[in-house]
Amino acid sequence: MNLTTQYLGLPLKNPIVASASPLSRTVGSIEQLATAGASAIVLYSLFEEQLANKATPYAQHQEFSHEPRMRARAAFSAPSYSADPDDYFTLIARAKQAVDIPIIASLNGITPGAWVKNARQIQEAGADALELNVYYIPVNRTISSAEVEDRYVTLLKQVKEVIDIPIAMKLSPFFSALPNFAQRLAEAGAQGLVMFNRYYQPDIEIDETDVAPRIRLSDSGEMQLPLRWVSLLYGRVDSDFAISTGVHTYKDVLKGVMAGAKATMMASALLQNGAEHISKVLQEMLQWLDRRGYESVYQIQGNLSHITTFNPDQMARTDYMQMLDSWGQVTVNWELTNSSGMRSKQE
Repeated sequence: MNLTTQYLGLPLKNPIVASASPLSRTVGSIEQLATAGASAIVLYSLFEEQLANKATPYAQHQEFSHEPRMRARAAFSAPSYSADPDDYFTLIARAKQAVDIPIIASLNGITPGAWVKNARQIQEAGADALELNVYYIPVNRTISSAEVEDRYVTLLKQVKEVIDIPIAMKLSPFFSALPNFAQRLAEAGAQGLVMFNRYYQPDIEIDETDVAPRIRLSDSGEMQLPLRWVSLLYGRVDSDFAISTGVHTYKDVLKGVMAGAKATMMASALLQNGAEHISKVLQEMLQWLDRRGYESVYQIQGNLSHITTFNPDQMARTDYMQMLDSWGQVTVNWELTNSSGMRSKQE
């Protein structure tokens, strides 16, 4: 059985990539992921704020905030947030020596500037590719959607100027015209688009009258949004696609490939179940493919995408209507069931 695929021009032995997470912070855990079957590993992100050696906007905001929020400010100066870029470059070099799968570095930033030059050192350290993670929430009401998109494109072009290795852009789903924006990024040189960056949201502690940062790990249900967009864009935008939200089971991996993804990225599933979870998922994939007579994942690549659809806009509307109609049938069945039950009781 051939599970091999290609992502960013890199040969992968299967579609499962270990996404950026605390599991990629040490060579030991990187080796565990590779041994379990990960076809590539995205290292944890190096932040613009760390590279520029400056306080984050949030931390600066805390200077003028009330006392309870000082706990959040302290978190930004904790050892887990502070980082030495040289340590990151060393990790890349050591990881490349330790495993025989692609190592993809990750830069996280939102503003053009001198910090992007560190991408050159990432390349020199031996990274096979770079994932550019632009986690940006525009809260300034004077900034237009066009300006937000331009920021991404400008940042991508600046990084492209200093490195030759492939670049993947990790995106948020909150763009008003995502297909057009995806095309712009591909034309600007993004060899891959990662869908999507999870939108982490703080909670509110009503008793403490404070904001509480919390991370909730994903579940398979969250995969539907990136699955939808990959299936719509596959074959229409000249870029490789990766799904990075909600990939937990062998079914999730297969769905991603059928939609058109070249890679399906796991983080939450590995944090919950350990590196050995990859081995389990791969075995179940092999069994599923074998039962149906497939010899390669290439045989199912994009076969449930919208590439053959003449009018994808209308198809999206049709899918939407069918989903709502299916729920309507559930409601009718519920009403019939409950009506029958009530009549039985009355009789």
